[in-house]
Amino acid sequence: MIDAHCHIDLYRSPYMVAKEIESEGIPTIAVTNLPSHFELGFAHLKKFRHVRVALGLHPLYVKEHTPSELKKFVGLVHKTSYIGEVGLDFSREGIATKAKQIDSFRHVLTHISERPRFISLHSRRAESTVLEMLDEFSIKGAIFHWYSGSLSVLKEIVAAGHYFSVNPAMLLSTNGCKIIEKIPRDRLLTETDGPFIKIRDKVITTQDISLVQKYLCSVWNCSYEDVERQINKNFNQILLPIKNHKRGSY
Repeated sequence: MIDAHCHIDLYRSPYMVAKEIESEGIPTIAVTNLPSHFELGFAHLKKFRHVRVALGLHPLYVKEHTPSELKKFVGLVHKTSYIGEVGLDFSREGIATKAKQIDSFRHVLTHISERPRFISLHSRRAESTVLEMLDEFSIKGAIFHWYSGSLSVLKEIVAAGHYFSVNPAMLLSTNGCKIIEKIPRDRLLTETDGPFIKIRDKVITTQDISLVQKYLCSVWNCSYEDVERQINKNFNQILLPIKNHKRGSY
């Protein structure tokens, strides 16, 4: 299994969750919402083999995108090839801060475009703008986390060379299932977005990714093992240019 987007630091016992993931050997991208959160998590998890802490600047935390946090992002970006959660949110919850979000996202893209990165994106109701900004900075192979936009924009994202990470909550809606079914096999990753999702009244764990993989068995008309192999292949395809880069792969 692979968890391409998990907020480990927001679980009740983050270090215990990380240790369990590490012991199970599950590749996990531990996204963060602010550079100061990354700094704290990195100090504890930098020696883990299977967990990678991602440097984030979440659009819904825009009020906390202070000059200090923005400066900290620049100071920390050299430490990791993993970026997230970053992006834009033009939903009812975020639309009032649209201009500031765009400034912050541009700040992020300016400082991550010089080399290959694993980039986990928030794009709710802002899918087209996120895609346009990625194109502006010539960024390829980014991951649209929990995509909920139109199928027409989905096609544009695929054509631009990007990926999608999907979670069990998407299986609970007709739109979520339609989106999953339209994502090409070679552009799909799995995620939990833990701890924000609950499965049968329990906070999601990595093992719940199996629900997505079982669903993909029916959509792709293949075995569970074939699904696992494909997702692993996709994940490694994103990581390959990072690993090949002369500056290393963390």
